[in-house]
Amino acid sequence: MDSLVDIVTLDNLEQKLPRWDPSDFSHLHAIVDMGSNGVRFCIADLSPPRTRHLRCIYRERAAISLFDALSGQSSLFSEETMKLVSQKLAWFRSIAINDYDVPPSQVRVFATEAMRRAKNATAMLEAIRSTCPNLSVHILAPPVETLFGSMGARSSFVDVKGLFLDLGGGSVQMTYLDTYGAESHSHETSTSPEVAAALAGQSLPFGAAHLIRMLESCDAEAQASEISRLRGGMSEAFRTLCARFPSLARDAAEAQRGKDGEDEAAPGIDIYLCGGGFRGYGSMLMYKHPIQPYPISSIGSFTVSGNLFGQTKDMLEFNKSFDGKIFGMSKRRRAQFPAIVAVVEALIAAVPPIRSATFCSGGNPEGALMMSLPAEIRKSNPLTHTGTFTGNSALFHPDANMTFIQDVMDALRSAFPPNLDLSRTTTIFGLQLDALYAAQIWTQLGCDAETNASAALHNAISCPHQPGLTHLARAVLGVTTCARWGASLAPVDEPLYKNLRALIDLADSDATFWADYTGAVTLAMATLVKRWPRTRSDIQDKVRFQATAQHGKRIQIQLKISMNQEAMTGVDSGDILKIFKSLRKHKHPKYEVAVTVY
Repeated sequence: MDSLVDIVTLDNLEQKLPRWDPSDFSHLHAIVDMGSNGVRFCIADLSPPRTRHLRCIYRERAAISLFDALSGQSSLFSEETMKLVSQKLAWFRSIAINDYDVPPSQVRVFATEAMRRAKNATAMLEAIRSTCPNLSVHILAPPVETLFGSMGARSSFVDVKGLFLDLGGGSVQMTYLDTYGAESHSHETSTSPEVAAALAGQSLPFGAAHLIRMLESCDAEAQASEISRLRGGMSEAFRTLCARFPSLARDAAEAQRGKDGEDEAAPGIDIYLCGGGFRGYGSMLMYKHPIQPYPISSIGSFTVSGNLFGQTKDMLEFNKSFDGKIFGMSKRRRAQFPAIVAVVEALIAAVPPIRSATFCSGGNPEGALMMSLPAEIRKSNPLTHTGTFTGNSALFHPDANMTFIQDVMDALRSAFPPNLDLSRTTTIFGLQLDALYAAQIWTQLGCDAETNASAALHNAISCPHQPGLTHLARAVLGVTTCARWGASLAPVDEPLYKNLRALIDLADSDATFWADYTGAVTLAMATLVKRWPRTRSDIQDKVRFQATAQHGKRIQIQLKISMNQEAMTGVDSGDILKIFKSLRKHKHPKYEVAVTVY
């Protein structure tokens, strides 16, 4: 019977995890995540050139808590639970193979803490094997769960540097990832940075389901002891990571100096949080966010300041007193909230000042898929991937026009003062949204400007999950594209527009001006260049920009626009000047723009 137990460790991961191959007959992969709080199922399409996007084409969740199903101290699954799980897995497998044509060899099942705890785990595996003879279940060792959890969270971002934590029902994992320093690490050791992080990662038995059971069933003394163990474990985990990663130790020391008042500019630690428990806390923060209604519904890539993250008492009190529905939180998650807060408070106590907390949408399935990919694809920027561009205009052909993306963006960059380092600004340039933005400039030309301005806002907040698009990036992309169409909005869109701008202002007080300015420059260019450029000279032969800036009480930008006489046919120079007059309606106190057309 023990032969049924298939433990995946970091040592045998290469053998247990099939590698993605561009020549595979099918690029569809189905994964079942048997987590402690629920059983999740997804089908992902890894077809080139969008492999890095881990595009999910089907997703479902069975509300089966394996942790709750373990019977008290005996830690046994009941016959009913084993039957229910087996039937669900058989159903998921049928969907994958019969409905979506996923190759049977590319259907995988992973189990975590609850299966590791269960004393009759082999009986569960036997029940699954009896119902699904050809379906194997892999039980993840804690370091592998740490690896998959952190890589699943990391999959949503271009680059990351910070602590990664995953709070499930049975355990909480902590590790550290620094993709900026990954290249130097690769020269020092043959171990990949991701595996090195997992090896150093720590797994603590304080998941939300486990901890709430202790808090509700034990006396005050036992509760205090459990919380003390949690805080001690969290502190020890952080110290262990600092000893392993010098960059984390340096950041922690700088953050501590800031906390002690020795360095007010100390940046603090960035943290990335995944797992249902942390996402529940993020949903509460989103519901109580200063911007209301918060303009983006997805918890993925939702970021708050360390100060807001630390308002645990307010969040706990609101959870107790509020009887209404909180978006993104089930009754079960609400019931577990005191345990979630206990973990958050232990984290805050263990880590020097936290600068930002970002809630992530990925988990074990995304992490497993990421680790099946070659390193060069894992490291690639999903925002600049060819497959990102899905403009619905017949005039836009992504593969044919990729060579001109740079020409379009170079034309826009020339409208900015040359001494401004755009890579450090909260703009489409600094957020690496150049290509995504360029792809939308000449789409939907058959619609009126008001329709396209509205669509720009709604597309930014409701488009399918796109790795690399944080909430800030979505807001900047939406507001900038809206400005490209003149930002003339119906009353129904005004609240969304206002709140997206407020989100941008929270991150950078200059960012809304640059969004408006970029959109105005783009509109001026599109007024003269009527379609996506077919040659490199299509833009520069028709319009050129030159900008300078003078710094005084206000920053005065002087923009010169040179236009080809042929391109000006039917266009009055006053129409171009009028575009930039619209910048005044937002009353940017720090900036003034003077435009000359010739």
